[in-house]
Amino acid sequence: MMLSEIITDPTFRLVPWVVFLPLVGILLNWLLGKYLGEKGIGAVASLAAGGSFVVSALLMLALGRDHEAVVVPLFNWISVGSLNLDWAFRVDTLSVTMMLVVSGVGTLIHIYSIGYMHEDVRHQGDPKRFRRFFIFLNLFIAAMMILVSADNFLMLFVGWEGVGLCSYLLIGFWFEKGEGGLGNARAAKKAFTVNRVGDFGLLIAIFLIFWQFGTLNFIEVFEQVPAMAAAQPGVLLAITLFMLLGVAGKSAQIPLYIWLPDAMAGPTPVSALIHAATMVTAGVYLMTRSQALYAAAPAAQSVVAWVGALTAIFAALIAVAQFDIKKVLAYSTISQLGFMVAAVGLGAEVAAMFHLVTHAFFKALLFLSAGSVILGMEHGLENGHKSKNGHHEDPQDMRNMGALRKKMPVTFVVYLIGALALAGIAPLAGFFSKDEILVAASQNNLPIFIILLSAAFLTAFYMGRQVLMVFFGEARTDAAKHAKESSLLVTIPLMILAALAALGGGLNFPGLHTLEHWLEHTLEIQHPAEFLPLVAGGSLLVALVGIAIAYVLYGRTPLANAKTADPLSKTLGSLFRIMNQKFRVDEFYNWLIIAPYTRLADFFANPVDQGVIDGSINGMASLVNNGATWLRRLQNGFTRSYALVIVAGVVLILAYLLIN
Repeated sequence: MMLSEIITDPTFRLVPWVVFLPLVGILLNWLLGKYLGEKGIGAVASLAAGGSFVVSALLMLALGRDHEAVVVPLFNWISVGSLNLDWAFRVDTLSVTMMLVVSGVGTLIHIYSIGYMHEDVRHQGDPKRFRRFFIFLNLFIAAMMILVSADNFLMLFVGWEGVGLCSYLLIGFWFEKGEGGLGNARAAKKAFTVNRVGDFGLLIAIFLIFWQFGTLNFIEVFEQVPAMAAAQPGVLLAITLFMLLGVAGKSAQIPLYIWLPDAMAGPTPVSALIHAATMVTAGVYLMTRSQALYAAAPAAQSVVAWVGALTAIFAALIAVAQFDIKKVLAYSTISQLGFMVAAVGLGAEVAAMFHLVTHAFFKALLFLSAGSVILGMEHGLENGHKSKNGHHEDPQDMRNMGALRKKMPVTFVVYLIGALALAGIAPLAGFFSKDEILVAASQNNLPIFIILLSAAFLTAFYMGRQVLMVFFGEARTDAAKHAKESSLLVTIPLMILAALAALGGGLNFPGLHTLEHWLEHTLEIQHPAEFLPLVAGGSLLVALVGIAIAYVLYGRTPLANAKTADPLSKTLGSLFRIMNQKFRVDEFYNWLIIAPYTRLADFFANPVDQGVIDGSINGMASLVNNGATWLRRLQNGFTRSYALVIVAGVVLILAYLLIN
């Protein structure tokens, strides 16, 4: 099919540039970066991401005229047997929504990173890595754009693996730092390894799709789903459950969520990009795109809903007891992704996408604001303060902070907006998007509704705890006393994100349902958005109670110093300690999987590989070497020795002849 035959509006021809522009940014910084300087490098990377956002906005406007999906083939990609796939971009309301989120929030993170990485590369002692960081950041945007614009499962998988690679590169950006000089490298390897487990599941799902449907094109697959559901429901269940395994890896759900908290090893802008706009949203997008498959497999939908709900409450419990400012937000991300996954399982895909968009706003805001706090604390550390053991105080430990609202007023205001949005306080964005998920749960699955409402309470509590520990009370260390506000390059993106976090609820405001009407051209709306005053009021009341309890524990009597025991530890005792230790899930996985695997690897490496295999090869080599050494003695260069050998040979021959 020729390009002109499927494209009525020339604007759609621009869609490949959502990927090409970040790639152009990579090439320019790679080839010319050493001549551009830090501002030039940052400008090129930010303009590349911003250009991708502009193209996405133009596509939105073009699509808004008739809402008909458009496929833009770039070239014939794979033709093997019955498999014929184009490298083609799908432009519909769902893909364009994701493009806008990825490129829009990604651009703000790029701009923020110019100011942040200027400080960070110097704090870490290697300014030359500034260019490398922005090359990786542009690559992340390009890979995510491939994922969300793909017209088939295999092209989506290319982007899926691309964001996995970028997460590895960026989490381990300071690979020689961390505990024992290997902590960050281990975190990157952990993310990469855990995601390979999930990717195995997605690959099996893709293989099953091709085996059963004979194609990997989205529309061609989805058109055959009703017949397949009637003929082979078991295969459809297997496809959706294997796909869920892939989602659990990429979107950090039970049991594969363990990599995401360790991803905090990367620079703070990386945390914001992974947690808000790119990698972790891929799983939610995949299930939403595959709505037809899940709608035809009710058992899989039920499993998805329960996985999401249990992840939401489990991660929220862990977040309550963390002290690292970024770790709290990391477990919060896992919990909020649980809300989105549960919504997909409940058949409320629009609610899931609504929360995905608003979460991108306020979670990017919170991570970048946390980065601003860390920069402020690092400025305080530059004054030479050290703890009694001779080491700098941890600038990410909330126990070392306090009263930062006085030193960093802009960061405080935007952080407070993000925290209240995440907590679900009206009229901020999180209130409306989370409410839609709770409404869907209340109408379809009461136990899941109770679990999600409990997770909402914990969310409000741990965000209240965090704000009070970081910004209120008295400064508990010299670093906090000498902290200072970040530069405009850092704070301006924060202000924009704060505005989005405050006003983002208008995207699907009750009564208007703009996002729902936009997405209904791509998705089948199974559960139209409703505003139930009882559910909305109840969730708001629960959030306010959570914040009030946080104030009673941390606001009325703030921590006196960095070593003061956490008030909650006095109340919960050993339960608080086990929550702080993340329920020792990593240790359990180490005992169940890693330690036996290591022992098995050691067995094959030592007695089998080095003992039997290497021993036999080395033995043969020694035998040949020893034989050669003995034979070499015959070649000594003396004529008399050679004559003696000849005589001995003649005698032996004669003796043989005489005997016979």
